[in-house]
Amino acid sequence: MSAARVGVFGLLGSGNLGNDGSLEAVLGYLRAEHPEAVVDALCGGPEAVTARYGIPATRLHWYRGEYRTASRAGAVAGKGLGKLVDAVRTAAWVRRHDVVIVPGMGVLEATLPLRPWGFPYALFLLCAGGRLSGTRVALVGVGADAIRDRPTRALVRRAAKLATYRSYRDDLSRDAMRAMGVDTARDEVYPDLAFALPTPPAATAPGTVCVGVMDYHGGNDDRARADGIHRRYLDGTTRFVRALVAEGRRVRLLTGDRCDAPVAAAILDAVGSPLVTAAEAASLADLMREAAAADAVVATRYHNLVCALKAGTPTLALSYAAKSDALMDRMGLGAYCHPAREVDADRLLAQFRALERESAELRRTLAERNRAAARRVEEQFTALTTALFPGTDHTPVLREAS
Repeated sequence: MSAARVGVFGLLGSGNLGNDGSLEAVLGYLRAEHPEAVVDALCGGPEAVTARYGIPATRLHWYRGEYRTASRAGAVAGKGLGKLVDAVRTAAWVRRHDVVIVPGMGVLEATLPLRPWGFPYALFLLCAGGRLSGTRVALVGVGADAIRDRPTRALVRRAAKLATYRSYRDDLSRDAMRAMGVDTARDEVYPDLAFALPTPPAATAPGTVCVGVMDYHGGNDDRARADGIHRRYLDGTTRFVRALVAEGRRVRLLTGDRCDAPVAAAILDAVGSPLVTAAEAASLADLMREAAAADAVVATRYHNLVCALKAGTPTLALSYAAKSDALMDRMGLGAYCHPAREVDADRLLAQFRALERESAELRRTLAERNRAAARRVEEQFTALTTALFPGTDHTPVLREAS
């Protein structure tokens, strides 16, 4: 039997560590359990994906300025033509594969600003191409949420319906797709794919607090209020960091996407203390090592939270979407959430002190929940083999030591 041709698809290699962590988890699964598979990618940053993971990769969009605002006639025309070219390019790419996997990511949500003709359109082309060519398309451990914008909702719903296999990273996501008219009766919920990645060994830097920051401007429905939301988030987070420094605490600023770097720089400049430094994380493994060495973590980006929780470090979420609340609740820390759009430094500091008082108990809770998550991720990969590689003699390979 010939080797399976497997494609991976998404905004991968584009600077978002969470997206790349999901890809890394799926590649680990394929290499451990389907080493004969021939893998390539259609993605946002093909050069970065090839350099880091050693697989051939093709650019997701024909038009290179796809995610830049088009104000001139030439740019508008380029984007319009790109949509037609991408329909042909995507269909041809899908047809060359037996299986295409969309690894994790919030591909069925619009909790951050999103245009329907951007990634939702690309995802629709992928799933439609799979249905037309007979290629099995799997949305694996993805995030979803209710979408108000009608064109975006229509594309996302149709893409999900056309996929061969769907699983979600939380109940909230499955419920959202059901509410949008997708039959989820056979869809399962598993922990985020990042829980399949290795946990770094414990290493402590006593007194250190990691603060994960984000270029946060609200959600898809907040465009008119985006600047005010960002200002409140940055001001509140800066005041919180300044309060920690006043107590003599060391603070490590974490990011999860290259667009977060200016936020970290702004906090460094505003606080102006040698106690505050910014980590240069290039992967989720780097983020987990930072979190594992800290006394506690306060973080905004979803995968910063995942990394901190998987590292077993007491964590407080600056929550910007229901997915963050759901994750914290599932890991036993539901009481430690604070709204990112209304950061109140005094209340946040009080919550942080409560978190540290319960630190020992929370570490025990996280150890237990992480063991359960590791088992469920193995079940996810077993289900994926059954759905996408029929006839394979599947013997689970443990990727994560508990």
